[in-house]
Amino acid sequence: MSLTHINDLLNQVKAGTPDTTYTITPDWGQGRASFGGLLGGMLYTAIRREMNDERPLYSFMLSFVGPVVSDEPFTISAQVLRIGKSAVQLAAQIVQNDAVVCSALACFGTARESSVVVASLPAPNATSPDLLPALPYIPNIVPAFTQHIDFRWAFGGLPFSGTQSREMGGWIRLKDLSADDEFTTAHLITLIDAWPPAVLPLLSKPAPASSVTWSMSFMQPLPKLASNWWLYRAEIAQAADGYGQTSAHIWDKDGVLVAMSTQTVAVFDTP
Repeated sequence: MSLTHINDLLNQVKAGTPDTTYTITPDWGQGRASFGGLLGGMLYTAIRREMNDERPLYSFMLSFVGPVVSDEPFTISAQVLRIGKSAVQLAAQIVQNDAVVCSALACFGTARESSVVVASLPAPNATSPDLLPALPYIPNIVPAFTQHIDFRWAFGGLPFSGTQSREMGGWIRLKDLSADDEFTTAHLITLIDAWPPAVLPLLSKPAPASSVTWSMSFMQPLPKLASNWWLYRAEIAQAADGYGQTSAHIWDKDGVLVAMSTQTVAVFDTP
Protein backbone atom coordinates (compact mmCIF):
# COMPACT_ATOMS: atom_id res chain seq x y z
CA MET A 1 0.00 0.00 0.00
CA SER A 2 1.41 3.39 -0.98
CA LEU A 3 1.59 6.08 1.69
CA THR A 4 0.02 9.52 1.44
CA HIS A 5 2.41 12.32 2.42
CA ILE A 6 0.99 14.57 5.12
CA ASN A 7 1.69 17.68 3.03
CA ASP A 8 -0.49 16.34 0.21
CA LEU A 9 -3.46 16.41 2.59
CA LEU A 10 -2.65 19.72 4.27
CA ASN A 11 -1.99 21.45 0.94
CA GLN A 12 -5.33 20.23 -0.42
CA VAL A 13 -7.08 21.94 2.49
CA LYS A 14 -4.97 25.07 2.17
CA ALA A 15 -6.05 25.45 -1.46
CA GLY A 16 -9.62 24.22 -0.90
CA THR A 17 -13.04 25.78 -0.39
CA PRO A 18 -16.02 24.76 1.79
CA ASP A 19 -17.28 22.70 -1.18
CA THR A 20 -14.03 20.81 -1.75
CA THR A 21 -14.21 17.11 -0.91
CA TYR A 22 -11.33 15.24 0.67
CA THR A 23 -10.52 11.63 1.44
CA ILE A 24 -8.02 10.15 3.88
CA THR A 25 -6.25 6.97 2.85
CA PRO A 26 -6.11 3.93 5.20
CA ASP A 27 -2.41 4.47 5.97
CA TRP A 28 -3.57 7.36 8.16
CA GLY A 29 -6.05 5.14 9.98
CA GLN A 30 -6.51 4.55 13.69
CA GLY A 31 -8.76 1.56 14.19
CA ARG A 32 -12.06 2.18 12.43
CA ALA A 33 -11.40 5.91 12.19
CA SER A 34 -8.87 8.25 10.63
CA PHE A 35 -6.11 9.55 12.90
CA GLY A 36 -7.40 12.39 15.09
CA GLY A 37 -4.15 14.34 14.99
CA LEU A 38 -4.31 14.55 11.21
CA LEU A 39 -7.93 15.72 11.44
CA GLY A 40 -6.76 18.42 13.84
CA GLY A 41 -4.04 19.51 11.42
CA MET A 42 -6.51 19.67 8.54
CA LEU A 43 -9.10 21.60 10.58
CA TYR A 44 -6.46 24.06 11.73
CA THR A 45 -5.35 24.56 8.12
CA ALA A 46 -8.94 25.34 7.12
CA ILE A 47 -9.26 27.80 10.00
CA ARG A 48 -5.99 29.52 9.16
CA ARG A 49 -7.20 29.80 5.55
CA GLU A 50 -10.03 32.04 6.80
CA MET A 51 -7.74 34.33 8.80
CA ASN A 52 -6.93 37.71 7.31
CA ASP A 53 -3.94 38.35 9.55
CA GLU A 54 -1.08 36.47 11.19
CA ARG A 55 -2.12 36.63 14.84
CA PRO A 56 -0.60 33.69 16.72
CA LEU A 57 -2.62 30.70 17.90
CA TYR A 58 -3.25 30.47 21.64
CA SER A 59 -5.93 27.79 21.94
CA PHE A 60 -7.22 24.95 19.76
CA MET A 61 -9.99 22.56 20.84
CA LEU A 62 -11.51 19.54 19.11
CA SER A 63 -14.51 17.31 19.68
CA PHE A 64 -14.45 13.90 18.02
CA VAL A 65 -18.16 13.44 17.39
CA GLY A 66 -17.83 10.30 15.29
CA PRO A 67 -15.28 8.40 13.20
CA VAL A 68 -14.03 9.92 9.95
CA VAL A 69 -14.01 6.85 7.72
CA SER A 70 -11.06 6.23 5.41
CA ASP A 71 -11.56 6.43 1.64
CA GLU A 72 -14.94 8.15 2.02
CA PRO A 73 -15.36 11.79 0.96
CA PHE A 74 -15.92 14.59 3.44
CA THR A 75 -15.95 18.39 3.49
CA ILE A 76 -14.35 20.92 5.82
CA SER A 77 -15.90 24.31 6.48
CA ALA A 78 -14.58 27.12 8.66
CA GLN A 79 -16.03 30.41 9.80
CA VAL A 80 -15.05 33.44 11.86
CA LEU A 81 -17.11 33.63 15.06
CA ARG A 82 -15.84 36.94 16.37
CA ILE A 83 -13.10 39.45 15.68
CA GLY A 84 -12.22 41.39 18.80
CA LYS A 85 -9.59 43.98 19.57
CA SER A 86 -7.28 41.35 21.03
CA ALA A 87 -8.67 37.95 20.05
CA VAL A 88 -10.15 36.28 17.00
CA GLN A 89 -12.22 33.12 17.41
CA LEU A 90 -13.05 30.72 14.60
CA ALA A 91 -14.78 27.37 14.24
CA ALA A 92 -14.49 24.53 11.75
CA GLN A 93 -16.16 21.20 11.20
CA ILE A 94 -15.84 18.04 9.15
CA VAL A 95 -19.01 16.64 7.58
CA GLN A 96 -19.11 13.10 6.22
CA ASN A 97 -22.25 11.31 5.01
CA ASP A 98 -24.34 14.38 5.95
CA ALA A 99 -23.25 14.25 9.60
CA VAL A 100 -20.82 16.36 11.60
CA VAL A 101 -18.04 14.00 12.68
CA CYS A 102 -15.44 16.42 14.05
CA SER A 103 -15.52 20.05 15.16
CA ALA A 104 -12.88 22.54 16.24
CA LEU A 105 -12.59 25.94 17.91
CA ALA A 106 -9.52 28.15 17.66
CA CYS A 107 -8.51 31.37 19.40
CA PHE A 108 -5.83 33.67 18.00
CA GLY A 109 -4.56 36.62 20.02
CA THR A 110 -2.60 39.85 19.85
CA ALA A 111 0.27 40.31 22.28
CA ARG A 112 -0.25 43.01 24.94
CA GLU A 113 1.90 44.53 27.64
CA SER A 114 1.32 42.93 31.04
CA SER A 115 2.94 42.86 34.47
CA VAL A 116 2.22 39.12 34.69
CA VAL A 117 5.28 37.25 33.44
CA VAL A 118 5.92 33.63 34.47
CA ALA A 119 8.63 31.46 32.99
CA SER A 120 7.50 28.29 31.24
CA LEU A 121 8.04 24.86 32.74
CA PRO A 122 11.47 23.39 31.99
CA ALA A 123 11.79 20.16 30.07
CA PRO A 124 12.23 17.00 32.15
CA ASN A 125 15.43 15.03 31.95
CA ALA A 126 15.17 12.52 29.13
CA THR A 127 17.59 10.18 27.42
CA SER A 128 18.68 11.46 24.00
CA PRO A 129 16.50 10.08 21.20
CA ASP A 130 19.67 8.89 19.45
CA LEU A 131 20.24 6.50 22.36
CA LEU A 132 16.70 5.11 22.44
CA PRO A 133 15.34 2.37 20.16
CA ALA A 134 12.79 3.31 17.52
CA LEU A 135 9.42 1.71 18.06
CA PRO A 136 8.72 -0.64 15.14
CA TYR A 137 5.68 -0.40 12.93
CA ILE A 138 3.86 -3.73 13.20
CA PRO A 139 0.92 -4.00 10.76
CA ASN A 140 -2.41 -4.98 12.34
CA ILE A 141 -0.90 -4.53 15.81
CA VAL A 142 -0.23 -0.80 16.06
CA PRO A 143 -2.38 1.90 14.39
CA ALA A 144 -1.70 2.36 10.68
CA PHE A 145 -0.88 6.07 11.00
CA THR A 146 2.15 5.30 13.19
CA GLN A 147 4.10 4.27 10.09
CA HIS A 148 4.39 8.03 9.42
CA ILE A 149 5.81 8.74 12.90
CA ASP A 150 9.14 8.06 14.61
CA PHE A 151 8.66 7.29 18.33
CA ARG A 152 11.38 6.97 20.99
CA TRP A 153 9.90 5.95 24.36
CA ALA A 154 11.43 7.74 27.38
CA PHE A 155 8.80 7.92 30.16
CA GLY A 156 6.55 5.30 31.73
CA GLY A 157 5.51 1.95 30.34
CA LEU A 158 4.39 0.83 26.92
CA PRO A 159 0.68 0.34 26.19
CA PHE A 160 -0.82 -2.76 27.81
CA SER A 161 2.27 -3.34 29.96
CA GLY A 162 0.33 -3.22 33.22
CA THR A 163 2.43 -0.42 34.70
CA GLN A 164 1.10 1.72 37.55
CA SER A 165 2.97 4.84 36.47
CA ARG A 166 0.93 7.97 35.80
CA GLU A 167 3.41 9.31 33.24
CA MET A 168 4.06 8.35 29.63
CA GLY A 169 5.89 9.79 26.66
CA GLY A 170 9.17 10.40 24.92
CA TRP A 171 10.56 11.83 21.69
CA ILE A 172 8.62 12.07 18.45
CA ARG A 173 9.03 13.37 14.89
CA LEU A 174 7.37 13.04 11.49
CA LYS A 175 9.00 10.57 9.11
CA ASP A 176 7.33 12.36 6.17
CA LEU A 177 9.50 15.46 6.64
CA SER A 178 13.23 15.95 6.33
CA ALA A 179 15.20 18.36 8.50
CA ASP A 180 15.04 20.97 5.71
CA ASP A 181 11.26 20.79 5.18
CA GLU A 182 8.95 23.51 6.46
CA PHE A 183 7.33 22.55 9.76
CA THR A 184 4.10 24.35 10.61
CA THR A 185 1.64 24.54 13.48
CA ALA A 186 -0.54 22.05 11.57
CA HIS A 187 2.32 19.54 11.66
CA LEU A 188 2.80 20.16 15.39
CA ILE A 189 -0.90 19.61 16.10
CA THR A 190 -0.74 16.34 14.18
CA LEU A 191 2.25 15.14 16.21
CA ILE A 192 0.83 16.06 19.61
CA ASP A 193 -2.01 13.55 19.20
CA ALA A 194 0.21 10.73 17.93
CA TRP A 195 1.01 9.30 21.35
CA PRO A 196 -1.44 6.68 22.63
CA PRO A 197 -3.74 7.63 25.52
CA ALA A 198 -1.71 7.72 28.73
CA VAL A 199 -4.15 5.29 30.38
CA LEU A 200 -3.27 2.40 28.05
CA PRO A 201 -0.02 1.42 29.84
CA LEU A 202 -2.12 0.70 32.95
CA LEU A 203 -3.89 -2.13 31.13
CA SER A 204 -2.37 -5.60 31.01
CA LYS A 205 -4.00 -6.64 27.74
CA PRO A 206 -5.12 -4.84 24.56
CA ALA A 207 -8.34 -2.84 24.70
CA PRO A 208 -9.71 -0.05 22.52
CA ALA A 209 -9.59 3.56 23.63
CA SER A 210 -10.38 6.82 21.88
CA SER A 211 -10.20 10.55 22.52
CA VAL A 212 -13.55 12.23 23.12
CA THR A 213 -12.33 15.80 23.43
CA TRP A 214 -8.90 17.36 22.99
CA SER A 215 -7.67 20.83 23.90
CA MET A 216 -4.30 22.47 23.28
CA SER A 217 -2.72 25.70 24.47
CA PHE A 218 0.30 27.16 22.69
CA MET A 219 3.09 29.14 24.34
CA GLN A 220 3.57 32.42 22.48
CA PRO A 221 5.79 33.56 21.04
CA LEU A 222 6.62 30.11 19.71
CA PRO A 223 10.24 29.35 18.89
CA LYS A 224 11.01 28.73 15.24
CA LEU A 225 9.31 25.44 14.43
CA ALA A 226 11.53 22.82 12.83
CA SER A 227 11.18 19.29 11.53
CA ASN A 228 13.10 17.69 14.34
CA TRP A 229 12.57 15.87 17.62
CA TRP A 230 9.85 16.98 20.05
CA LEU A 231 9.63 15.83 23.66
CA TYR A 232 6.21 14.78 24.96
CA ARG A 233 5.33 13.92 28.54
CA ALA A 234 1.76 13.05 29.57
CA GLU A 235 0.35 12.44 33.04
CA ILE A 236 -2.95 10.91 34.12
CA ALA A 237 -4.90 13.35 36.31
CA GLN A 238 -7.72 10.89 37.05
CA ALA A 239 -9.40 7.84 35.57
CA ALA A 240 -12.63 6.05 36.54
CA ASP A 241 -15.87 4.69 35.09
CA GLY A 242 -14.39 4.07 31.65
CA TYR A 243 -12.96 7.58 31.16
CA GLY A 244 -9.56 9.10 31.78
CA GLN A 245 -8.41 12.71 32.10
CA THR A 246 -4.86 13.33 30.92
CA SER A 247 -2.60 16.34 30.47
CA ALA A 248 0.64 16.66 28.55
CA HIS A 249 3.43 19.14 27.84
CA ILE A 250 5.47 19.37 24.64
CA TRP A 251 8.98 20.84 24.37
CA ASP A 252 11.23 21.39 21.36
CA LYS A 253 14.66 19.76 21.10
CA ASP A 254 16.21 22.74 22.93
CA GLY A 255 13.92 22.29 25.94
CA VAL A 256 11.56 25.19 25.18
CA LEU A 257 7.94 24.54 26.14
CA VAL A 258 5.74 24.99 23.06
CA ALA A 259 2.34 23.51 23.95
CA MET A 260 0.07 21.90 26.53
CA SER A 261 -2.51 19.25 25.71
CA THR A 262 -5.45 17.88 27.71
CA GLN A 263 -7.73 15.03 26.70
CA THR A 264 -10.80 13.18 27.85
CA VAL A 265 -10.32 9.56 26.80
CA ALA A 266 -12.86 6.73 26.69
CA VAL A 267 -11.49 3.27 27.54
CA PHE A 268 -13.32 0.04 26.66
CA ASP A 269 -11.46 -2.57 28.70
CA THR A 270 -14.48 -4.55 29.96
CA PRO A 271 -17.31 -6.19 27.98
